[in-house]
Amino acid sequence: MPESDYPQGRDTRVTRLDPSAEVIALAVESDQLEPLDPNRKRRKGLGFAAWLAIIWIVGLLALAILAPVLGIPDPNKSFPEIARKGPVAGHLLGGDANGRDLLARIIYGTRASFAVGFGAVAFGLLIGGFLGLVTGFFRGVTDSIITPAMTILLAIPQFVLALSLVTVLAAGDDVSSTRRLGVVVLGLGIVSIPILGRITRANTLTWSEREFVLAARAMGAKSWRIMFRDVLPNVLPAMLSIALLGVGIAIVAEGGLSLFGVGVQLPTPSWGNIIAENRDQLRRSPQIVMFTVVVLFLTVLALNYLADVVSKRFEVRESVL
Repeated sequence: MPESDYPQGRDTRVTRLDPSAEVIALAVESDQLEPLDPNRKRRKGLGFAAWLAIIWIVGLLALAILAPVLGIPDPNKSFPEIARKGPVAGHLLGGDANGRDLLARIIYGTRASFAVGFGAVAFGLLIGGFLGLVTGFFRGVTDSIITPAMTILLAIPQFVLALSLVTVLAAGDDVSSTRRLGVVVLGLGIVSIPILGRITRANTLTWSEREFVLAARAMGAKSWRIMFRDVLPNVLPAMLSIALLGVGIAIVAEGGLSLFGVGVQLPTPSWGNIIAENRDQLRRSPQIVMFTVVVLFLTVLALNYLADVVSKRFEVRESVL
């Protein structure tokens, strides 16, 4: 074929090399091409609702960290005159059944609730994410051993498993608040491992068959390098999306554990044990529980919305060329 007959703008010299080189060049080239979708819209910002969710989460985190310098009362100090009362002067949310400032307990309780939620999911993401990445990439014997184990864990009721772990590992009145908090994080983290692992494995199975991965293998790149450098960055959005959902679930689960008396140990406040401690006041002073429930609801709603934003914003859409 005369040189003038070659398509313009593309280097076709790879056709004179061996077939594997041609596959590599075309694979790399295809990954660099922009999608030819005439209806494609420019990527928009996060949106007003997403920024509200971020401000809410960051604001709660800032209040929890700066609580000692905010001038709010000690969360364990009792003020008998505000017991079971709603908002009064000097106490924006009133007091609980024991006369402790409810706003102070909610702010300080954010520390424990966020520690449980983010700590448990971070533990599950580290262990489950790694196992899911390995099983989805290498498959074979590794997949046939680890994946059935995750399936068995998923078959066990998650709340019952967490309740059993915390009861066994942190039973007794002599357990310190720090140890109980650590055990709650560990128990909920173990529960989250199979969920995060299965999500990671499913996405890894898809990405490990993409053209750029096959090209990297053909060029002699090591498997572990491909897995962490090429596959993991593309799997991370799905992992982060389900992780944000998991944080909200873990915070709610801690509240459920507190109702059974095995959540964060008093007097350390958490949203869960505030609700559990004052549940018998629902008829007489429902605002004690309702204020805490509203904060819990808005936090879980913000986390769920941010998870949806992450999923949509980083979703990879294939285009037909």
